[in-house]
Amino acid sequence: MVSETVEAQGHLIDTGNFQSILTTVVEHGSEYEILHFDVGRKNEEGSHLSLRLTSDTPARLEDLLARLSVFGCYVKDTPAVLLRTADLDGAAPEDFYSTTNHRTSVFLGGAWVTAADQRMDAVLIVRDGAVACRKLRDIKRGDQVVCGMQGVRVSPDVQQRDKPSFGFMSNEVSSERRVETVVGKVADMMRQVKAAGGRIAFVAGPVVVHTGGSQYFCDLIRLGYVDLLLSGNALAVHDIEVALSGTSLGIDLGSGHPVEHGHRNHMRAINAVRRAGGIGAAVKSGVLATGIMHACHTHNVTYILAGSIRDDGPLPETMMDLTAAQDAYGKALAGVDVVVMLSSMLHSIGVGNMLPSWVKVICVDINPAVVTKLSDRGSAQTVGVVTDVGLFLHQLAERLRT
Repeated sequence: MVSETVEAQGHLIDTGNFQSILTTVVEHGSEYEILHFDVGRKNEEGSHLSLRLTSDTPARLEDLLARLSVFGCYVKDTPAVLLRTADLDGAAPEDFYSTTNHRTSVFLGGAWVTAADQRMDAVLIVRDGAVACRKLRDIKRGDQVVCGMQGVRVSPDVQQRDKPSFGFMSNEVSSERRVETVVGKVADMMRQVKAAGGRIAFVAGPVVVHTGGSQYFCDLIRLGYVDLLLSGNALAVHDIEVALSGTSLGIDLGSGHPVEHGHRNHMRAINAVRRAGGIGAAVKSGVLATGIMHACHTHNVTYILAGSIRDDGPLPETMMDLTAAQDAYGKALAGVDVVVMLSSMLHSIGVGNMLPSWVKVICVDINPAVVTKLSDRGSAQTVGVVTDVGLFLHQLAERLRT
């Protein structure tokens, strides 16, 4: 049998981390002994836990330490972090440490050094006394890579304690009254973020257009609540289709009826923009005079369109190089305080993987499975709203206008 003493601190009780730690040890088949547990006596005070862990082999103990790290557990008598030199470009040593989205520090030179560019599924690189998260493909031969669990400390963000204040659960289908309550809280949070000089990003799918939410999203842009728009080719195409022909996927948004030969309208929209020289050029020339993309250009909102294999056209601004699009998304998200995701499962999951845990995430979708998927894939800070996206945007715009 082998043992190790670990510590954890923070809001361990009201975040549920204390129970999660003990449950994880038991389910792992190991044993624990609580050596010390100092409970915070006030709301702003954290707790401190000291725990002795016992497993039957060093390998199982190492595995347990890795499982507990996401709850903020770290070895009490911390040795210096283990560094190995990358022996080739784009790959790490086999025992490299893979990050979570929680704030991570490594023990270097007798002190804890916090990693920059925090995100999940990354590698920790040490250079000139600094630590940074890097994607596997960005590793260069000769980089010093953090390996194993020793000298690594993870600090789950206390933002989780704000979750109950939203008053809804991500896996419930909300009634309209409940949605109105949620929208009010989201609007209040967005006001607070903008008042503090923060940035708000939106990840949006074409459903925003199909459900008639475009005009309300444009209102949010005009009111200054959209700093960044991340999407794919489809949102822009159907937004431009509506602006040029009044249809979305060939359906007249005014009457809800299909238009004869309407299935061609999105291709005509793409062609018109390509003939104009791009979205920006179409706005300047007057070809594109309304819609989300027009509002983005008019109000200087940064947008990035990431393409996929299914895209028609695509539009000239759509980035078809996946690696370049990922990098552009990640760079644009730096310093964002809130991300609102609107019915775009794949783009939402991709963005969620790029965010640190202290960024608030709100996922809106009519499908309950979508709004829980982000949490299932590691973005535990996600708050889900199960409702029609057009309705959500309508109510949000009304709240922010008043």
